[in-house]
Amino acid sequence: MKIVKVSETSIKETPHKIDARELYNFDSAQVVHIELKPGESLKPHKTPVDVFFYILEGSPDIYIGDDKQTVEKDCLVESPKNITHYFANNSANKVRVLVVKAPKPVTQTKLL
Repeated sequence: MKIVKVSETSIKETPHKIDARELYNFDSAQVVHIELKPGESLKPHKTPVDVFFYILEGSPDIYIGDDKQTVEKDCLVESPKNITHYFANNSANKVRVLVVKAPKPVTQTKLL
């Protein structure tokens, strides 16, 4: 059994300049834990695979295509491939989100 602790995983360098920690990285899927401080956000981007976000803590604003919603803890949000998406912490509290890409992308994510 392999157990991965978020607190013991190093922060991954990304163009978003946020706390992103890769927890799982295989051909079948990629899982990243993202923590946003108040005022932080990801840059709008498109991924070549389907993605879903599971909100662990806080209430981020999630943008997918032309839709924007504030999403609460313990909700899952789907984002189809090749659709512009990102999320932002516009609150006064920390936000933690589990991001799952399935399958793992073989081409680069496109920042907009």
